[in-house]
Amino acid sequence: MSLVQVQTADHVALVKLSRPDVRNALSADLVAALHDALEALHDDANVRAVVLTGEGKVFSAGADLKALQALGSASSEANKADSQRLASLLERIYTFDKPVVAAVEGAAIAGGAGLASACDLVVAGESAKFGYTEVKLGFVAAIVMVFLLRVVGEKHARELLLTGKLVPAAEAYRMGLVNEVVPDGTALERALGLAGVIASNSPTALATTKEMLALVPGMGLAEALRYAVGVNAWTRTTADLKEGVSAFLEKREPVWPRNTIGTQGSEPRDLSS
Repeated sequence: MSLVQVQTADHVALVKLSRPDVRNALSADLVAALHDALEALHDDANVRAVVLTGEGKVFSAGADLKALQALGSASSEANKADSQRLASLLERIYTFDKPVVAAVEGAAIAGGAGLASACDLVVAGESAKFGYTEVKLGFVAAIVMVFLLRVVGEKHARELLLTGKLVPAAEAYRMGLVNEVVPDGTALERALGLAGVIASNSPTALATTKEMLALVPGMGLAEALRYAVGVNAWTRTTADLKEGVSAFLEKREPVWPRNTIGTQGSEPRDLSS
């Protein structure tokens, strides 16, 4: 059976981690399979949003500890390559041009919590728990930390990373790690509903919004405003805006062109001037 299962309906792709026997632990093969699945969805112009979940009772328990233990005696190059694969996966999710909604039931621990941190939205069952527990194993959540800081801010990140504690969904919501807490067993249904709402919007506007969300926090004020002016001006000329305005004025649902950024070979654009 595939380590990652993908189903698509109504412009939404459901991506399911499929190692339930080991609580969807993130082996090198699973990381590679998830990255490959995202690449395929990136190229699928019919997909506008993604839901990420885990098969079974747990979203993901994080790193495969047996594999991690074995890597302790591997070369520096091998460890850097393995670390880079995880970093590339989380970056791919965070910068993916189609919004990604995580549906978390059970637990999202260590690297599993990192997956959730990299997603655009997180829906959690009320009994779900989140934890960045690496320090309890003598490990450092180095890669995950990059995304967690952006999501919850420094004080909450310090609390989670230094204590290694598990926090319930309600507390994760208070910290800003979770967007919605729902009754147990309904996280996937709610996540699919949110993804459906997202998928009804302009693919080009969604992709550009995600691009800005990734880039603007690293810019100074003047640079960010120059960039924003370029984006604002460019989007006025897109086919999606023309269709969206026409549909609104004509009181009908828009029919978006199949020209999502990144899927149809769009011309590179300079948004800085």
